[in-house]
Amino acid sequence: MQWLRRNFVVIAGLCTLAYLILPNVVVTVFSFNNPTGRFNYAWQEFSLDAWKDPCGVADLCGSLALSLQIALWATIGATVLGTMIAFALVRYRFRARGAVNSLIFLPMAMPEIVMAASLLALFLNMGVQLGFWTILIAHIMFCLSFVVAAVKARVLSMDPRLEEAARDLYAGPVQTFLRVTLPIAAPGIAAGALLSFALSFDDFIITNFNSGNTVTFPMFVWGSAQRGTPVQINVIGTAMFVIAVLVVVVGQTVGTRRKKAQRK
Repeated sequence: MQWLRRNFVVIAGLCTLAYLILPNVVVTVFSFNNPTGRFNYAWQEFSLDAWKDPCGVADLCGSLALSLQIALWATIGATVLGTMIAFALVRYRFRARGAVNSLIFLPMAMPEIVMAASLLALFLNMGVQLGFWTILIAHIMFCLSFVVAAVKARVLSMDPRLEEAARDLYAGPVQTFLRVTLPIAAPGIAAGALLSFALSFDDFIITNFNSGNTVTFPMFVWGSAQRGTPVQINVIGTAMFVIAVLVVVVGQTVGTRRKKAQRK
């Protein structure tokens, strides 16, 4: 009983982690399945056919490439705009700053379907044709708040004396920003960018409202689930999960090595 009390937090953390990873394990296992019917819900036999031909299903890789393209541009747009907004909210005092600070976080608080319906009404009233550009605009607006939150937290923790020291050493505004401010804020910017990419790539509700005839990967998965789930979907899901884990591991490793090098 004493052992359980001492290790309760660790056990609870491991159980939570297992709960979060379990769906990914199931997807990975069934990516090696060879189903007999249309649905890949029951294990039949081990097979590598889906891994050998991940684009064997019509329009799968096309929708995947479209989702990656939208996620990349949405990440760039949201990261640039969100970083500038975060610096403006922290470093400058202007009229209605409190209102802007509150409004910028509304997309995080409101349900996605509210934003999706609002954007759809806006696009229809403006006569904009639904498609790639409406999805991109909607994703940038949705991801913007998350970037602001990540970058703002990092900027608030920065020591302004470092920038003052750079200016005392005759560094100009641009040089100070590139060599002092930006490297310190980089972890927050990177976190916001990674979060934006994941949210944009994964989004279904906002995309479904504002896509028109454009089909992204989440919409392809939703449509396939009604007719039959190809194994290739599990293959793509497993690959994305592995890539995400590798990015996190590499980032943590690089950060740890930098900290050790600074201590030496």
